[in-house]
Amino acid sequence: MSKRRTLVLMLLLLSNVALADSFVGQASVIDGDTLEIHGTRIRLWGVDAPESTQLCRGEDSLQYRCGSKAANDLDAYIARRPVNCVPLSLDRYGRTIATCSVAGKDLGEWLVRNGLALDWPQYSKGRYHEGQRDAERADQGLWKGSYVEPWLYRACIRASGNPSACSDDANAHP
Repeated sequence: MSKRRTLVLMLLLLSNVALADSFVGQASVIDGDTLEIHGTRIRLWGVDAPESTQLCRGEDSLQYRCGSKAANDLDAYIARRPVNCVPLSLDRYGRTIATCSVAGKDLGEWLVRNGLALDWPQYSKGRYHEGQRDAERADQGLWKGSYVEPWLYRACIRASGNPSACSDDANAHP
């Protein structure tokens, strides 16, 4: 077994105790689906927001930084209120995967309903599907123009793409 895999397994085993407790505190927004509370990186479970460098097209067909918009809108919504996160697991980067809420409102649901993130059915098993359909019908956020799913954007970047080229492609959602 590789040293990296051994380390990841040890972290997962050790984290089981930590995962039983929730995190509550003031959150720093890292990006549209990642927070930090008390020095712990927390990836929101079940949703995927555009990356910071990702560009989308608005209803006017002009490009805008949709990843930055998601992060800024999430930060404004949280508005320095306490965030409560219930850890579920760790991802391959060592981030805590959690559901998080502010004043009882699920942040993943809020992001999806406002068109700032997508339901990620591979992980959510469709938990946010209805919210995404509602956002699409109402032309909220990403649904006002066109976008590339964040997971496809990341795959393009990994394949040596550049942000502008990876943001616009034949698979973009109208």
